[in-house]
Amino acid sequence: MTAVQTFYERHPYPAPPKDLDRLVELYRDPLRRRVMFRLLWPTLPYRASRTILVAGCGTSQAAAIALREPDARVVGIDISEASLCHTRLLQQKHGITNLKLHQLPIEQIGELNQRFDQIICTGVLHHLPDPDQGLKALRDALNPQGAMQLMVYALYGRSGLYMLQDYCRLLDIGSSDQDLEALSATLQTLPPQHPLASVMRATKDFLHPDALVDALLHPQDRAYSVPQLHAWLDRCGMAFGRWMEQAPYLPQCGVVAQTPHAAQLGALPSPSQHAAVELFRGTITKHYFTAFRQEDAGINRPDPLAPQQRSRRDDGWRGLIPLRIPWTLKVRERLPAGATAILLNQAHTCSDLILPIDSDQASLLGAIDGERTLGEIVQTAKMASGEKRALRFFRRLWQYDQIVFDGSPSKDAPN
Repeated sequence: MTAVQTFYERHPYPAPPKDLDRLVELYRDPLRRRVMFRLLWPTLPYRASRTILVAGCGTSQAAAIALREPDARVVGIDISEASLCHTRLLQQKHGITNLKLHQLPIEQIGELNQRFDQIICTGVLHHLPDPDQGLKALRDALNPQGAMQLMVYALYGRSGLYMLQDYCRLLDIGSSDQDLEALSATLQTLPPQHPLASVMRATKDFLHPDALVDALLHPQDRAYSVPQLHAWLDRCGMAFGRWMEQAPYLPQCGVVAQTPHAAQLGALPSPSQHAAVELFRGTITKHYFTAFRQEDAGINRPDPLAPQQRSRRDDGWRGLIPLRIPWTLKVRERLPAGATAILLNQAHTCSDLILPIDSDQASLLGAIDGERTLGEIVQTAKMASGEKRALRFFRRLWQYDQIVFDGSPSKDAPN
């Protein structure tokens, strides 16, 4: 076995859950499925009966995806039989019939002789000896107009982790209970200025033994800056789609927009904007994003309400249906002057990514019902807000990960 396979046979990760009951309740809401679909395909007709590959599915991810997408055919692969055993237990417990599991490395996915509409690979490619080989293998298994949902480690936000990995190697720290207990106690005495301290504060279970082993004792991983990520995708015949949570990368969002450099940042091409904001923030530890085959990049819609898009497409924006992202919150406490509420996305880890709204904007937000088009909403609010102001607000909602757009011709949705 390879070092990585041996590692995961001994330390299945993440810690396997006893059941998926909480997810069953969440997925009763069809809006979650519709929003997840629109994050990947903003313009294609909704299709529930798609094929999904979960590559490196770990202890539960493939079972969770199969539960969320009951009409899809889901395949999970992993190199760890120990991890697959945990997934099989969940499959049996919840009576999941639309899932097949295989012990198989990502590089050998071609042996299945299958192609997929959607490929999910989060937290695996950066552990391969050759991430290019792994991504190219996944690309070859992707159907035309298919989409990938990927996560790889981010370079700068993990600097403290790599420092402690070197520390553990110098002391020859292993994964015995005694070693992990001592390591956990040691980390709690780290100076608050240490680069790892912010990661520990942001990750509630960091000191859990499974998390410690995966973060600090893993035999093989690498990380990517934003430019390195784009170069990697390009080498492998893939095109970047969007960040799953994009506000942390945008110079229009949060504290970055208040700096003297905001206008200069906004004038850069989008990849350079994102690269600069990653450097400014310094705390992004994971890049979670969508990607397409290069020949299919046109099905993505990078910024549907950008002024240049509107002028080129005339009134095409009027047919977009805004969908509220279910894991966002509206807060009415400790408000800044003039605000009636604050919007925040619970997936954001940066505390500055809050969006204050006034009463007119709250009315626009309240008009989103998953059925009305943007044109209908703006027309209704025209007297109070004005078209341009309303469009600027909806673009802000999209930038701050409060909404996604359904831009498909049929506007159909899951039941």
